[in-house]
Amino acid sequence: MAHAVDVDSTPQKRTTYIYTYAHSEDERSLCALEMRSLFGEESPSHVLESFLKIDPSRSPFIKERITVLFEAEILEDLFIQVQTLELCGATFKVTYVKNNGQPKSEEVSFERRRAIERAVGLHVNGKADLRQPERVFGVMNVNGRWAFGDYLEGESVWFRHQQKPHSYSTALSTRVARAVVNIAIPNPDGIKAIDPCCGIGTVLVEARSMGIDIVGSDRNQLILPGARENMAHFGYDGKITLADMRDITGHYDVAIIDLPYNLCSVISPEVQLEMLQSARRFADKVVVVTVEPIDEILLEAGFSIIDRAVAKKSVFIREVIVCI
Repeated sequence: MAHAVDVDSTPQKRTTYIYTYAHSEDERSLCALEMRSLFGEESPSHVLESFLKIDPSRSPFIKERITVLFEAEILEDLFIQVQTLELCGATFKVTYVKNNGQPKSEEVSFERRRAIERAVGLHVNGKADLRQPERVFGVMNVNGRWAFGDYLEGESVWFRHQQKPHSYSTALSTRVARAVVNIAIPNPDGIKAIDPCCGIGTVLVEARSMGIDIVGSDRNQLILPGARENMAHFGYDGKITLADMRDITGHYDVAIIDLPYNLCSVISPEVQLEMLQSARRFADKVVVVTVEPIDEILLEAGFSIIDRAVAKKSVFIREVIVCI
C-alpha cells in the first residue's frame, strides 16, 4: 500500500500535524534534505509542524506524529477541551511527547511528564488502558502552547531490512537508502520510478516497502539473483532486469542512481557522462548518490541541480544530489 502525502485542505480549519525527529550529527544534512523533500521546509529543531500528513514509518528520522485535536496556551485550558472528546466506548492511553527542540533549561522531568499524562487522562471521558488501548493520544508542549491529539509512533522498517540474505560492503545502508527514496519520491501517487544501477537491491527493497512503483536493472548479471532474492525475502515483488543503463528505453518520472564506485566498477568521466545523458533521456527527475565530485558532468549532461545533501559515515562521505 502506498504511503501517500496528504494535504488536509478543509476550508474551515486545516489539521496540524506535529512530527518529532531524531538523527546523529553525521545524518543532519541528509535529514534536512529529506524534510525539505517531504514537507517543503526544514526545522532547525527536532520538531516540525505541517499541514501535510505523512506516515512517520516512511522516514528513518521521524520518531512520531501527533494529529492535533486541541491546543491551548495553558494546560488547564487544554483540560477543558479534552473533556469534549467523544471516544464512543474506545479505550485510551495518554503519552507525553518530549520536545527535544527545547533548551536544556526547559526540559521536563520524568515525574512531571507522568503527572501531566495522568492529569490529561483524568479529563478524558473514557476508560484508560495502558497496555492495549484502542486509541493513543499524545500531549506536548511546542512553540509556546500545549497540543493534544492522536499519537502515532514510527516503525523502523529499514532496520528489519538489514537482515537480508545478500549484502555487500559498499552498498547503501538501509537507513540512507530509505531517506534517498523519500528525497526522490516524496509523494508516490502515480509515480513510475527506476533504479538503473540497483546492485543488491537495497533501494528497491525500501521503495517497494512503501508501495512505490519501481523497477530495477544492473549491468552485472552476477549480482541480480541476489537482488531478486532480497526482494522475495521480504515479500516484495518488482521487475529486475539485466541492462546497461545506457541502453534503457521507456520513460520514468524519477530515477535513483547510486553510481558504482568500488574497485571492480571504476568508471571514467566519459562513461559517467554517457550514463547521465541516458538518465536525462529516460527520467524527468534524477537523484544521484556519488562519492566523487560530479557537478560538472551533471551540468554537461543537461541537468539542473536543485538540492543536495551529504551522507556521512565516519570519514566516508557520499553526496546526494537532486536534479531535474
